[in-house]
Amino acid sequence: MSTLSSLLAAHTDLPGAAVDHLQRVVGEWQLLADLSFADVLMWVDAAPEGIVCVAQCRPTTASTVLPEDAVGIVASDDEHPYVRDAFRTGLIVTADPGTGDTITMRQAVPVRWHGEIVAVLSRDAARVSRRTASALETAYLECADDLYRMISEGTFPTVEARSDTKSSPRAGDGFIRLDREGRVVYASPNALSAYHRMGLNSELVGQNLVETTRSLVTDPFESRDVSDYLRGAVEGRFGQRMEVEARGATVLIRALVLAPGGRLEGAAVVVRDVTEVKRRDRALMSKDATIREIHHRVKNNLQTVAALLRLQARRTGNAEAQVALGEAVRRVTSIAIVHEALSMSVDEEVDLDDVFDRLIPIVVDVSAIGSQIRVVREGDLGVFPADRATPLVMVLTELVQNAVEHAFDPGAHGTVTVRAQRSARVLDVVVHDEGKGLPAGFDLEDSDRLGLQIVRTLVAAELGGAIELTGGASGGTEARLRLPLGKVST
Repeated sequence: MSTLSSLLAAHTDLPGAAVDHLQRVVGEWQLLADLSFADVLMWVDAAPEGIVCVAQCRPTTASTVLPEDAVGIVASDDEHPYVRDAFRTGLIVTADPGTGDTITMRQAVPVRWHGEIVAVLSRDAARVSRRTASALETAYLECADDLYRMISEGTFPTVEARSDTKSSPRAGDGFIRLDREGRVVYASPNALSAYHRMGLNSELVGQNLVETTRSLVTDPFESRDVSDYLRGAVEGRFGQRMEVEARGATVLIRALVLAPGGRLEGAAVVVRDVTEVKRRDRALMSKDATIREIHHRVKNNLQTVAALLRLQARRTGNAEAQVALGEAVRRVTSIAIVHEALSMSVDEEVDLDDVFDRLIPIVVDVSAIGSQIRVVREGDLGVFPADRATPLVMVLTELVQNAVEHAFDPGAHGTVTVRAQRSARVLDVVVHDEGKGLPAGFDLEDSDRLGLQIVRTLVAAELGGAIELTGGASGGTEARLRLPLGKVST
């Protein structure tokens, strides 16, 4: 799907600042479409091919009159003469809607940037002719007319007034129209409900919104900020949206300066009650914090188990039992380090490179001849989800431990290299040692070593991957591990 930037680059040679301005217009046009109950299209002069539509927005407050995708079409004299006239004259052009029960309003608004016409917006709406417009419709359309005129004059939108399109309130969430003194001349039912949620016990119309809002917000600093913000809009200063809390309610407020023709006409305020959304966000944050605390406690418990196993290993006089307990210490410690990483993660994902690098010294320390062996990692293992991080860490530590303990003779010096290569689909890991190689007739499937049995089970059942042990091209042994990075089917 082509983006606005790519379409503008393909059809025009507009400078970057002009493209940024058109991006800001698009950031506002859901509000424009909703206020005008109209489909809004953006047209650019793409000579020599003609005037081309590069973006389209449909209203959420009315039915669309343009169900087909218009992006890419060329304006014609028959269907879009008003668009061509707006480019030619630089004026807002309203086409004759014709007659009939349903009147279609067609209008073209030039978009100015630094005095130059860089695009034209068309608004196409279906109007029912035999019905008196409601107070809400009248307030919406009057505000829309002011904003479209400011677009044609190049005074809206501004950098200071840019909105967050993902969370900014829409007209249908709640709409308030203010006069030049900041008094409410119209408030939609949703806007009134939002203010009632904040603690208002009366109507909004006729009240000074700055003073009313300030009186509802209990935090003195937030109260001052929101009143300054609303007063600034009435006085002609643009600003970004604010989030305020009052009596347990959370409301997004966004104020728009209305100054068509350079004359202040007041402001439009859109509000959205996000109390329940914020409660869910807080619940999710609490849940995440609980999960991280659980990981922290599991890590502490596993470290306690490892310490007890280590103490038991020191007290036993059986050499074979000491080795087994030492391996148990390493395995428990590897799982504990994963849980420690998860206790500090906000998204249940683990940086395997960090975990592996912290675990390797422990692996070397607990091995019988580890002090003579160096372990080196090459490449990045990357980030893994929690459910796959633990088995993968155990597999890697078992392979490194196996190489350190069994590839070299006592007192020998050598290097174990862990090479990782990650693509979009698979992770390839090679654990290579410079040791004496595999014994004759070695078969991974028939091996009775506990560590290799653990590796085979985890790779196949938990990771959905494959592993093989072969002789290295330059000597030693290579354990080759290939893991799919997509979801493992069960």
